[in-house]
Amino acid sequence: MKHPAVTIDGPAGSGKSTIARKVAERLGFTYLDTGALYRAAALAVDEAGVDPTDGDACAQAARRAGIELERGRVSIHGRDVTQAIRSHHISSLSSQIAVHPQVREALLSLQRSFREKSPLVAEGRDTGSVVFPDAEVKIYIDASAEERARRRHEELVSKGFDIPYEKVLSDLKERDQRDASRGVAPLVVPEHAAVVDTTHLEIDEVISRVMEVIQEKLAD
Repeated sequence: MKHPAVTIDGPAGSGKSTIARKVAERLGFTYLDTGALYRAAALAVDEAGVDPTDGDACAQAARRAGIELERGRVSIHGRDVTQAIRSHHISSLSSQIAVHPQVREALLSLQRSFREKSPLVAEGRDTGSVVFPDAEVKIYIDASAEERARRRHEELVSKGFDIPYEKVLSDLKERDQRDASRGVAPLVVPEHAAVVDTTHLEIDEVISRVMEVIQEKLAD
């Protein structure tokens, strides 16, 4: 059975994770962080010593990892890796392996399985265009590269990572280019998606706008 789905896509650092989590809480829907699944796959690839340019090997490592996501906790090989997957290195690696069709295919059925269990708010980079193209509501969250880098830098510093803002900005721009130009499931604004630019908005303002869009769409 397919339950209602709200998709929230956008580039790195746009605030989509925070927004999706809070919106899911308000709606009483399950929150699906698809990016966490790719990060978990990246950690599995890293720990296995697999060449990140080898799509088949990366997909195999992802499948063997037994990735699980439950109540916000992520595990691979039965081990909680919720914090480990948030490092800058794993974040960058997840974008590198996400270009492989084999990896995306390996994680696609896992992502879609969550909709069979309950209504959900899914966030990522292709949830509205590829994973749930028939979602009832699609939203695309955006912000300037500089603002997104500032947010990501603050997040990393708050978690104890020592990395210059300039490095975060440079890596973010590279990731934007990689995500937008990959041959499979590139980062795009999904068809019929409402676009919300968060550059100059406070989080509460964004959530209010997103909730308005959702209520309008679900009422149709």
